[in-house]
Amino acid sequence: MSAKLKFTAAIHGADGDRHIDVLGREAWALLELVEAGSRGCTPIDNPAPRWSHYIWLLRGDGFKVETIDESHAGPFAGSHARYVLHDHVTLDGGNLAEWRPNGVRYPHKVAA
Repeated sequence: MSAKLKFTAAIHGADGDRHIDVLGREAWALLELVEAGSRGCTPIDNPAPRWSHYIWLLRGDGFKVETIDESHAGPFAGSHARYVLHDHVTLDGGNLAEWRPNGVRYPHKVAA
């Protein structure tokens, strides 16, 4: 098994499909965005070390990801981002089958 998540993403647009190889945390973030659908992902609900960087990478690859600023209350009140993918995207290949839809790797058996 490969240590990093990797797959090919197809962005389906009016001008045809565009295929992009995605790897590592960028792939994890895209998988999370696809699974979340129109509700999107936030660092509050779905902690990750560098959501803003993963989104920057995805945008650089041509994915349309919206940032929505949201306020939150509590002892550390402030704001956070909600990221929503606006492309029709399908994922395939690589080691995608080794990963659960929630971005967690399936346990694997170690050969004795």
